[in-house]
Amino acid sequence: MSSLPGDLKLSEEDVDYLLSPRAIRDRAEAIYDFTIRGNGFFNIHEDRFQPTVKFVLDVIHQKYPDINIPFHSRWGHFRAGNVDRPAQFKKLNVSLDPLERARTELDLVITSVLLDAGAGAAWSFREAETQASFARSEGLGVASYHMFLSGVMSHNRKSQRADASGLGQITVKDVNEFFQVTTQNPLVGVEGRVALLNGLGRAVQNTARFKDHRPGNIVDYLISKHGNSIPATAILRAVLDGFGAIWPGRLQTTGNYGTINLGDMWRHSKLAPQDLIDSLVPIHKLSQWMTYSLIEPMLDAGLTVTGVSDLTGLAEYRNGGLLVDMGLLSLRDHKNLTTPWRPDSDLIIEWRALTVYFLDRIGHEVQRALGMSPEEFPLAKVLEGGTWWAGRFIAKEKRASAEPPLNIVSDGTVF
Repeated sequence: MSSLPGDLKLSEEDVDYLLSPRAIRDRAEAIYDFTIRGNGFFNIHEDRFQPTVKFVLDVIHQKYPDINIPFHSRWGHFRAGNVDRPAQFKKLNVSLDPLERARTELDLVITSVLLDAGAGAAWSFREAETQASFARSEGLGVASYHMFLSGVMSHNRKSQRADASGLGQITVKDVNEFFQVTTQNPLVGVEGRVALLNGLGRAVQNTARFKDHRPGNIVDYLISKHGNSIPATAILRAVLDGFGAIWPGRLQTTGNYGTINLGDMWRHSKLAPQDLIDSLVPIHKLSQWMTYSLIEPMLDAGLTVTGVSDLTGLAEYRNGGLLVDMGLLSLRDHKNLTTPWRPDSDLIIEWRALTVYFLDRIGHEVQRALGMSPEEFPLAKVLEGGTWWAGRFIAKEKRASAEPPLNIVSDGTVF
């Protein structure tokens, strides 16, 4: 692997590797090995692995007794309160041809995913049409859905699309209004969310990737590169390349390929010497979450998506919280449970990497128990059917607030 001077000058081969699911898995395993050797912040209790698998399987059978499980994606949150908002959205756009309908749905889901980072325990959204209140991921999903329908993300307020002009003009006031933010109803990381939408507006001005300055043009770019059969890893790479520049304060690399923002990738201070890329730990959680969320509209447009099982699990606080709350992971120093931790801290890097590592193992055991192959029952279904919900259920059992077991400092761009 290449050396890393201070300004991260990586070879193109190194960049390709670090922006791949293989690197996420390799570096997650490196953190596991590091931890097993007695290093870092966590203890691993392998005797709690099978009870964790059993709990996930129990949740799958409870939530989806017919085992007919969709991919883990933003579309599930749009169905909060048993209201099929995706079906309603399709009816609004029924006159569009399949590819334009896909672009519009991708405009919606890409912007919604970028607004998805943790809301905090005190915030909720009340939907005018149903008078139902939703919190956390469901609330963020429903609020972002209505924000999109308002037309505020487009230069033309009467259109259901997002484009560079509309996204570039989104303000904190807009998010506060559409997400019903007040001093009594605070939302974590509003400024960070606005920065992501504004950054998305700048990113889609690249007409080589986004011909009409719309996020949904990512489908046109993918078709131009891969035809009508698109590998899931190619969708991820298009997301990382197309939207990577929007992430604030992240590691960057410069070479003959230009300057690339490495996104959800972090440098662990003790994993390897700091001048080697073995010190880097890629996660790409939100980008993979977005990738999973792009698949449904592409399939509906008649495209084929292959190799979904190549993507990894999502290192976020529900999946990671499951491991801690089930006792599979514990902190060597219990005082660290209450200490506030930033995403770039070694503790959070280790927690997230161990989450990726164990999600693969849990996924394999779930597939084996259900008698299905990774292709038949990819990790995206294990996440949706089991681990994410299991993490939420046990968090509620352990803490009335259902907060994650660790104290995360969120800026609205990671968790």
